[in-house]
Amino acid sequence: MTRSNGRAAVQRISSTRTFARVAPHVIPVLDRAVHRLSGGRTMLSTRMLPGVVLTSTGARSGEPRRTPLACMPEPERGSWLLIGSNFGKREHPGWTANLRRHPEARIVYRGRDIPVRARLLEGEERAEAWRELVRFWPPYEVYQARIDRRIRVFRLEERAGD
Repeated sequence: MTRSNGRAAVQRISSTRTFARVAPHVIPVLDRAVHRLSGGRTMLSTRMLPGVVLTSTGARSGEPRRTPLACMPEPERGSWLLIGSNFGKREHPGWTANLRRHPEARIVYRGRDIPVRARLLEGEERAEAWRELVRFWPPYEVYQARIDRRIRVFRLEERAGD
């Protein structure tokens, strides 16, 4: 199987409701373990999609929250897009509430610890980012069609270090 055939197969599988039920319980656990064992250099899910480990501040608890997430790097902007798809589940993922309340966060991307500021995208800026995200990973469109909520899209921009 070629890499593009493998990617298409993963996209088909990740678009299923079964995947949406199982993946949130399995993928983050595996990603955290691989990320820790690799010294922050990689995650299991990055075999198919680029990823970051987001450290945000809990919206209610104020405690640090580490979440492995797929991302779409925007090297020309020096930023990353994060999509709150939650695998097509009805509720927004918790990390999106954290970023809305506390936009200053950190990511680990390719082994680099980077301070970022998150911005929830709206209007035409969101529409443009959404088109790019769906081109990048078509299952996002399947997730959106399956749910009533509008999937949140954030742009993370690097900020001066602490």
